[in-house]
Amino acid sequence: MIQIDNLSFAYSREMVLDNITSTFATGRIYGLLGANGVGKSTLFKILCGLLTTKYGSVSIDGFNPGNRQPSFLSKVFYVPEDFEGPDVTINAYANGIAPFYPNFDREMFEKLLADFEIDAKRKFTKLSLGQRKRAILALALALKTEYLFLDEPTNGLDIPSKADFRRMVAAAMDENRTIIISTHQVRDVENLLDHIMILSKRAVLLDKSVSDIQQEYCFNISVTAPADAVYVEPGLGGCCSISPNNTGEESRINIELLFNYINSKK
Repeated sequence: MIQIDNLSFAYSREMVLDNITSTFATGRIYGLLGANGVGKSTLFKILCGLLTTKYGSVSIDGFNPGNRQPSFLSKVFYVPEDFEGPDVTINAYANGIAPFYPNFDREMFEKLLADFEIDAKRKFTKLSLGQRKRAILALALALKTEYLFLDEPTNGLDIPSKADFRRMVAAAMDENRTIIISTHQVRDVENLLDHIMILSKRAVLLDKSVSDIQQEYCFNISVTAPADAVYVEPGLGGCCSISPNNTGEESRINIELLFNYINSKK
């Protein structure tokens, strides 16, 4: 489990995260949403121990990430938004880091590369952005770390690859893993998420399970907005709206609409 208590972080004098408290439970896929500059990538780097702070605390299965103990590092893997990759083949890169990850599944890695149509004998430097992204995602999933942090994982992927990504994440997920996905491409991942966190400058605006959101709100598309709608946007074929859920029936969450509504309340 990830426990964040009163976490703050600043670059020089610019505060990015301010007194953030949250918990990420095991066995769930989280969506970490927010505008550019609200601290999503910074939070990932803190969780991996790539950044440290004096303000607040972070604990992952009892480890302080900033200590970067080998037994902790084998539990986590971070895929940044812009992954260039070294001037080696995909296979050589995987062989170099696999010994540090005891749960690495070679068979799964090769299958994921095949599904993504990536040749493991090619160098990262010879791949397109989309190909590099597919290669590192295949490795990230096959390492089978308890915690996987994905920063804009669908950027650079074409439509078939996005569908493959969703299928692969769902297949790789189990009760012992926690996956946190930071993305602006919410429609690419909305069917995967169990929990949604929305960050703004210096605040957590929303931190709820998908089930709780569905119990609280009803998401509609209609010619005219319901009289009790709390948020409305024009859309194709009428109005997209959010209303209180007074019936108890769950509707499919429109994450983009939810994001806009939550930010409008700041």
